[in-house]
This record gives sequence, C-alpha cells and structure tokens, in this order.
Amino acid sequence: MYQPREHFQSGHRFGIEFGGAVLSFERVADVLRRQWPIVAACTGAALALVIVYLVTAQPMYTANARIMMDTRQAQVLDKDSNANSALIDTGYVDSQVEVINSDDLILSVVRRLKLTEDPEFNGSKPGLLSVILGKVTSPFSSREPASQDQLEHAVVEQVQRNLRTERVLTTYVLSLNYRARTPDKAAKIANAIAKAYLVGALEAKYESTKRATEWLQQRSIELSEQASASDRAVQTFKAEHNIVGTSRGLMSEQQLSDLNTQLVQARAATAEAKARLDRINAISDQDVAQSTVTDALNNSVITRLRAQYLDLAAQYADWSKRYGKTHLAAVNLANKMEEIRKNMADELHRIGDAYRSDYEIAKSREASLDKSVKDLVAQAGHTGQAEVKLRDLESAADTYRNLYNNFLEKLQSATQNQSFPLSESRLISTATKPDRKSSPRTMLALVGGLVGGLCLGFGVAFGREMLSDVLRTPGEVEDELGVKCLGVLPDIGSPTTTGALLSSSAKASPADLSRYVVDHPFSRFAETLRNIKVSIDVARLTREIKVIGIVSSLPKEGKTTVAANFAQLIALTGHRVVLIDGDLHTRSLTRELAPDAKSGLVEALGDPSSLGYHVQRSKETGLDFLPSVVASRMVNSADVIGSKAMAELLKVLREHYEYIVIDLAPVMPVADSKAVSLLIDAMVYVIEWGQTTRSALQESVSGSEVLQKKLLGAVLNRANPKMLKRIEAYKGKHHNSYYVEHA
Repeated sequence: MYQPREHFQSGHRFGIEFGGAVLSFERVADVLRRQWPIVAACTGAALALVIVYLVTAQPMYTANARIMMDTRQAQVLDKDSNANSALIDTGYVDSQVEVINSDDLILSVVRRLKLTEDPEFNGSKPGLLSVILGKVTSPFSSREPASQDQLEHAVVEQVQRNLRTERVLTTYVLSLNYRARTPDKAAKIANAIAKAYLVGALEAKYESTKRATEWLQQRSIELSEQASASDRAVQTFKAEHNIVGTSRGLMSEQQLSDLNTQLVQARAATAEAKARLDRINAISDQDVAQSTVTDALNNSVITRLRAQYLDLAAQYADWSKRYGKTHLAAVNLANKMEEIRKNMADELHRIGDAYRSDYEIAKSREASLDKSVKDLVAQAGHTGQAEVKLRDLESAADTYRNLYNNFLEKLQSATQNQSFPLSESRLISTATKPDRKSSPRTMLALVGGLVGGLCLGFGVAFGREMLSDVLRTPGEVEDELGVKCLGVLPDIGSPTTTGALLSSSAKASPADLSRYVVDHPFSRFAETLRNIKVSIDVARLTREIKVIGIVSSLPKEGKTTVAANFAQLIALTGHRVVLIDGDLHTRSLTRELAPDAKSGLVEALGDPSSLGYHVQRSKETGLDFLPSVVASRMVNSADVIGSKAMAELLKVLREHYEYIVIDLAPVMPVADSKAVSLLIDAMVYVIEWGQTTRSALQESVSGSEVLQKKLLGAVLNRANPKMLKRIEAYKGKHHNSYYVEHA
C-alpha cells in the first residue's frame, strides 16, 4: 500500500541522488544508454574539428640548440680562481633565458638573416586561417603600408612566438627550440639565435671590461697622486719636528726602549751584587774551615786551602794521640794549621771587598740609566702631539698606497681581459635539420579530440539528466511515487482518420489509437496493458477491486487512449467490462468511441435504473461504454462526479460488471479526480514519458491523501521506441522477439 513520503514536500533533490536515484554504476549505464547519441555526436564533432585542423594546419618543424653556462672558461687568466667561484646563481641562468628572448637580440638575427623579406614572415603567402582573419579584420585595420620599423617589430614578435627557451632541469644548460615551416629554416634560425647570443655576450663583456679599464686608469692616476702627496707630507712633518725613523720605528722610541731594557738589566745586576755582598758578610763571622762555608763560597783558593787544612788536621790528631799535643811535631802542625786558617780569612776579606766594589758600581750604573730614562720620557711628553699627527699622516699615506696598489692590480687584470675576452657561455649542441614535423601531432590530436569529445559528451549527457525534471524509466517512477511502475507503453503514433468504434454509421480505422490492442494484440503496447491487468488481478486476491480509475497529472498525456485500450483488452478476454467517460470537461473518450451518443453518464446519474438505455456495446469486443453527453461545460462537475448519485450508480454497476474502468479528468487542472477518489477502488496513474515533470507529479499526488492511498501503480506512456530500445539494451537483443507490432 502506498504511503506518503517526505519527498513530496521537500521537492526534487540533487547531490548524492541523481535524477531521484543514488548515483551508481547501473545508473551511469542507464544514462549512457539513453544519451549515447549525444555522446557520439559530441565525440564525432570533436574528431571532425580535429581532422579539419589536421588538414588545414601548416606543418611545423622544431630545431634544438643547447647552450651551457661555464665560468671555468673565464678563469683561464684568473690565478686565484677556485671551485667555489665557478658556481653560478640560478637566477643568473634564468636571466639568460630572457636575454635570448629579448627584442634587441632577435632584431639582430632578423636583420642578419633578412627575415623581413621571407614570405613566411612578411605575409606574402598567408595560410588559410590568416586569409580568413585578414578578411574579417580588414574593415577595422589601417590601410596605410607598414613602415620598416613596424615590419621588423612584427617579425620580431613572430620569431619570439615560435621561440621557446628554457632551462634543462637544474643544470646550467639552456635549451633553445625554434619552430618553422621548413626544417632548414628552423635549424638556420635556431643556430643564428644561439650564435647571436654568444657574440652578444662577448661584446657585452668586452664593452664592460673596456669601460672598467678606462675608469680604473683614471682612478689609478688620481690615487697615485694622492699617495705621493701623502708620502711627501709625512717626510715634511718629520723634518719640521726633527723626527727620525728607523726600521724599528722612531729613534726616540727606540732609545727609550733600549734604555728601559738596560735599566731592567742594571737593576737585576745591582740586586745580584747586593745579594752576594750580604752573603759574604753573613759568613765572615763563621769558621772558614767548615764545609758549609767553603761550599757556599765556591772559591778555588779557599777550597785548596781547606783541603790542606784538613790533611794537617788529620796528621795533628794522629800525632797528638800518639805523641801528645806538646810534642814538637804536633806543635808545628798546629802552627801550620793556624797559618792556613789565617790565609783563608784573608782570602774571604778580599772576596768581600770585591763584592762590595761590584755592588757600588752596579748602583752607580742603575742610577745613571734611571736618570737617562726619565730625561727621554720628559722629552717624549713634549713631542707626543707631533707623533700623533705623524701617525695620522702615515695612516693616510698607507691607505692611499694600498688603494693605489689594488687599483693597479685590477687595471692590469682588466687590460688582460680586454685583450683576451672569454665568454661564460658556450654552444654544446648545434641545431640540426629535424627529420619529422613537431606539429600538428596527428595521433596526439586525434587522441585528444577523442578524449575531449567523450568528456564533452559525458558532461552534456549527465548535464541533461541532472537538469532534466522528467521521468523516463520505471526506477525513476518508483523512486518518485513510491509505488510500482506497471510498465512502459511505447508511442503508437497518431491516428490517420477518426472513426467510431461503437457507432454503426462508421467503420473502425486500423490506425485508430483507441482500438490499438484490437488491431495489434501481440504488440508491446498490448502486453504492457496485460501486465497492468495482471497486477490488478493479483491485488484483487487481497481486497475488492472493481472500480479502476485511469488518471494523469495534466491533459494530453494519453490517459484516454490507455483507458480505452485497457478496457477493450479486458473485454477481449471474456470479462464483463464497462468503460465510463468520467471527464465531463473534454469528453474526448466519448468523441472517440461514440460521437453519435445522445445520452450517457449524466442521465444515468439521474436514474440509475435506466442505465441500460445509456450504455453502448461493441459487437467486436463486447465492451460496454457509458459516454458523457452534455450540452455545455458543467461548472459543478466535481460535485456531480463525486456525488451520492455517482456512488449509487457505481453500486449498480458493481452488480453487473467485473471491471469498471473510468477515464477521469487530469488532477492538476480540475478537482474531479480528487472528488471521486473516495468512490474508486484503485487508480492507475498515467505519466507521459519524457514530458511529465517531477514537480507536476509531486504536486498532483501530494495534494490528495485519498488519491495516494488508492494509487495501485503507474505507467509510462508514449515512450520513444528508439530511445526505449537504447534504455533497455541491457535486456538483450531478443527481448522484443515476442512482440508483433504489425497487424
């Protein structure tokens, strides 16, 4: 049973849903099956444009030359060059690309090769596209002949358009590509541009070196004069202030330094003499025969006398012990020992006198040196300001001399570079004549056209589907309404003549749409209507369904044709069927089946017992038809069709017929269908294929809750047979083998 959904209130949604269904592979396949002519047309058009381009395009050939930035060549004369100085800034390499593309360089090539006289550049032999553009722009262009400068400027721009210079990855190599109509010309111009760049680089370096040399020469002369003047100022100042310089500085400074050194040495000598004198005075009162005294003096005379003294002392001790101290020999030895002791004392006094004399001399020398140092210091105080001024003059003189030497060295280097200029670039690959054209690339263009056409076709196809608000497949109907789509009815065309099926005064036409199932019982149209009948019969197993309303959203959607053929199809099976024209506004079913009728539904509503007088029967199919005959359009048709009398009439019809088919008025224009929906058991909704919009369908169904509950299913009508065949291609080529479309 149909249940109302939020979808009716929210409207048609895009985004995740595509055409009312989730975008999936099957959905994409359905779209492509429906829209493949669009895809094919876009692809064909793209390929056609590519082929036209390939046929009309002028073949172009590209020659390549390569230039390398190499600073090692420029370092031949540079003795201080190293590996680090050979590195080139990447910005410098990129700048050379702009130099190659510059107007001045290209203009030199144009003039040297006389390209203004070449038909490819001066426009004397234009291509097809150029001729067309010239015709179009001729009314807006000046008719005055171009000057030589204008012609050269135009040729320069054309050469720049065909020239492409770029750096090869992260190397110091520049790739120079030039496109021309002939291989020889491409190689010739590419090599000319490369050579012009190398010559221009040499000339630029020569000019810069020349300007630098001239400036260095002038500056060197000025610095030489300034250095000489500074040296003369130093010498004049020394002479005026009696300042004499030596290899170690000024003489006064040298003297003061020497005197300071001598004073330090004199003070050290005085201290040493004083120490010796104090030592000799300290040991004068001691026994000179002691070993400590002898060792401290370290005097050879005292050492020798002490040795004699010790020998005599040993003999004296031996003899005194043996013979006694009073023995003459012992007394002689004692006298000798005393004499030696006296000699040692005399020697000690002599050494003391010598030390005292040395000390006095050292003190006198120290005092003299100290006085001399003080005198020089006093003298230096008077000449300090002069020495400060002298140092400033000497510093300025040294600065000017160093600047002069540096500029002189640079002048010599610049002079050598001017006489032997070297470029930082060299040609490593000469352009050769290309053996194949570079454009147009046939295969690439065809593949690009194919891919572009397919992308355009897919975009247009999916764009049409996304922007389309109509229904074409059962899945779209089911997603939109929430009920089963009972089938798709193909477009059976318009009748060539109009006849009356039930009138005795007219013969039925084979092309009459209202009897199509009679003339084509095995057609797809008939089989689809049988599927609707089967669906109704299945639903009748669970509930009573006799009164069946055929309804649509808008007029001209084919519901009348569907109602007529559906009723006749059921009648052909032997069931008792009555077809009622319930559209009291247009009465199109009555005009189609019984144009001569004099009474019908309105009269039957007034007297249901007289129903048999108003019903007309088809002798061929046995179908009973209750027409609608009114003199003029009724203003209360909704009240009439949904009245109690209508309920009584349907009650009578239920007793005599198994199926009661009512052709109702459209839902949106009038309210008749909503009024009678309470009296109908089930409704079949007719939707015109590719014409009825989702918005109209939503507005129609969501406006009546009773209609929603009574809705048994929907059917798509008037489907394009060719498009339908594409949509149902997935069903296989034998799907339609059971259908017989011809009588």
